Amino acid sequence: MTETLSVRALNRATLARQMLLAREAIPVSEAVGRLCGMQAQEPKPPFLGLWTRLEGFQASDLGSALHDRSLVRATMMRATLHLVTSADYTAFRTAMQPMLDGGLRVLGDRAKGLDLEKVVPAARSLLETGPLTFNEIRALLQQQFPDVNDRALGYAVRLCVPLVMVPTEDRWGFARTSRFALADTWLGSGPNAENAVDELMLRYLAAYGPASAADAQTWSGLSSTGEALERLRPSLRTFTDDKGRELFDLPDAPRPGEDGPAPARFLPEFDSLVLAHADRRRIIADEHRPMLTTKNLRVRAVFLWDGFARGIWETEYKRKVATLRMRPFEALPRTAVKELSTEGEAMLRFMEPDAKETVVTVED
Repeated sequence: MTETLSVRALNRATLARQMLLAREAIPVSEAVGRLCGMQAQEPKPPFLGLWTRLEGFQASDLGSALHDRSLVRATMMRATLHLVTSADYTAFRTAMQPMLDGGLRVLGDRAKGLDLEKVVPAARSLLETGPLTFNEIRALLQQQFPDVNDRALGYAVRLCVPLVMVPTEDRWGFARTSRFALADTWLGSGPNAENAVDELMLRYLAAYGPASAADAQTWSGLSSTGEALERLRPSLRTFTDDKGRELFDLPDAPRPGEDGPAPARFLPEFDSLVLAHADRRRIIADEHRPMLTTKNLRVRAVFLWDGFARGIWETEYKRKVATLRMRPFEALPRTAVKELSTEGEAMLRFMEPDAKETVVTVED
């Protein structure tokens, strides 16, 4: 008989893989690899996401990994920017291309006259001279394709040319207007030709399992996840959730049980954990999920207590005072406020090391 896993059991299993039951003392690149990437729509969130997961993490650790090119920031899962290891980018970028090609549909009428067979080589030729910003790429391509919408030209390059963002010495690793380089130039080799979707699914389960085919599709944006998991079925364990849905997992992956403690933790904006499943109840209750995303599609930062998202948070830094404001979804127990305040103060010291004062508040 197939074992049924409760929401709490799924919560603890996923937190164990996400290094959120206890901080781990491992190198930054290894951590990003274990997470199978971190969403990085903005440069700052991965720094906070690693701080909350790693023992003794320093911002310079991530900066060094970006500059030695063991980590890259590039378009990957769900056609969004991710921080991934260079090895994973090389291995899995080709698997992303069908999804990225499909993403061009959002251009609608703006794609009139867009010929990828001409635009992609033209963009590569421009970038072979050195890294460029997208403002520069669009302007140069517009000179060659004056009858094509400039935004369509830029979007096509973003999705169809393997590129990585060039890090800088800015505090969070990248300039406000970043330059992009050809991946094969930056890394010394381009993406592998093989569509390694099966291996990607194994890595997804290692980082986010147990999970359904729909969960894997939500995380990756790929439509082929179900087929891949079927091919892998003989080597996987299967479970069901409380609604009878089939879940796949690696046989030896950690599933610590639902009764273990989970410490207070702060997740940054866009953290992959809150986006990695179709059914997100293992992290955030359905009734709280609408609070997760703003009208302009920003994914809010959340705090965890007893393993689950209990509210959103934001910070402010003025006159050397670093302030953390927590906004719970519901009233928090006194123990939760105490644990979260301690963790929050530590996070503020990481974020604003020059602050003379840290303040943590819980708002209604």
